Amino acid sequence: MNDDHVSEVDPAVADALADEVERQQDTLAMIASENHASEAVLEAQGSTLTNKYAEGYPGSRYYGGCENADVVEELARERATELWGAEHVNVQPHSGTQANMGVYLAMLDPGDKILSLDLTHGGHLSHGHQANFTGQLYEVEQYEVDAETGYIDYDDLRQQAEEFEPDIIVSGYSAYPREVEWDRIQAAADAADALHLADIAHITGLVAAGVHDSPVGVADFVTGSTHKTIRSGRGGIIMCDEEYADAVDSAVFPGSQGGPLMHNIAGKAVGFKEALEPEFEAYAEQVVENAKVLGETLQDRGFSLVSGGTDTHLVLADLRDSHPDVTGSDAEEALESVGIVLNANTVPGETRSPFVASGIRAGTPALTTRGFGVEEMEQVGSCIADVIDNIGDEDVMAEVSERVQDLCDEHPLYE
Repeated sequence: MNDDHVSEVDPAVADALADEVERQQDTLAMIASENHASEAVLEAQGSTLTNKYAEGYPGSRYYGGCENADVVEELARERATELWGAEHVNVQPHSGTQANMGVYLAMLDPGDKILSLDLTHGGHLSHGHQANFTGQLYEVEQYEVDAETGYIDYDDLRQQAEEFEPDIIVSGYSAYPREVEWDRIQAAADAADALHLADIAHITGLVAAGVHDSPVGVADFVTGSTHKTIRSGRGGIIMCDEEYADAVDSAVFPGSQGGPLMHNIAGKAVGFKEALEPEFEAYAEQVVENAKVLGETLQDRGFSLVSGGTDTHLVLADLRDSHPDVTGSDAEEALESVGIVLNANTVPGETRSPFVASGIRAGTPALTTRGFGVEEMEQVGSCIADVIDNIGDEDVMAEVSERVQDLCDEHPLYE
């Protein structure tokens, strides 16, 4: 990775970029929403397309000189259509949240009703939290997972939908470790005469590879992020049936965004091409297997997992039973000190502030990209348990830090 030009023009930024490469190399990225893009994707995102305004859509731009931008965006759309099987795809949203915004603006009026999963139970800010625009523009009611089982109770969800009569139900989650039963949520939407938005931000890659059931063809709208498990250029995506295409496209541009970030769309196109290769399915399968092994390793060390395990790329550990005096933020800070980067997370029945939390969320996409398999995940799980069991013990922290560094050295990034 050549940073010579940045070094000449802005040494301070060049130093920060070099430090970030080193940080990523020497730590284990276990934030469930993160991954390591390929050098081809990074190159596309750093291309001269960053210079080009391309307001509008291929073949109908507001500026001239968009012939190459058109090629790139069409490639991204065609590849996304092949990956997920949607009738219509919009690859312009700058993020998963803005993809959701595009659907809301296309289909809802201010004051309309949204039914979505509570943030502390694994939902997302853009699904209706009051700090987000959704909670400020729309009337939101939220469902929860069963505090005892950690699973969504689909019968309760349907009953709640029939009573609340939402205009749209949002499914898809940021901290739910089990497969989502899209058909049952669609049945609840049908019973309430509501639309259904499935947000697959976290599991775009798992769905594309067929290791998680797809909501495409079930839900009215499917949104997602393109930089998490799908490992493409950073941004968002909207998929829908052709009948909603014009409304969605207009809601994205000019409704909620100006010029698309064409360099990011180039990164999406390249990443989608990589995801169409046979190797990607094996990668996605390994992501899920690694998460299962990580969860089992933690359970063997006495940790409680929300829902008792995982079907996806993440595990959500509830520390209240095994470590009642250790908060999620305590665990996060201690783990980062030894080179394991994950996040504190709320758990069902949470009694602490979201900034403190009682759980930790750990994902396997980035480690799997580095080549970690079952054996390495067992070691990682043991490292996590050793740290949380011995917070404040400097000897243990030093020993785990060495083990983490060995794992990093064995699986280098961006050689």
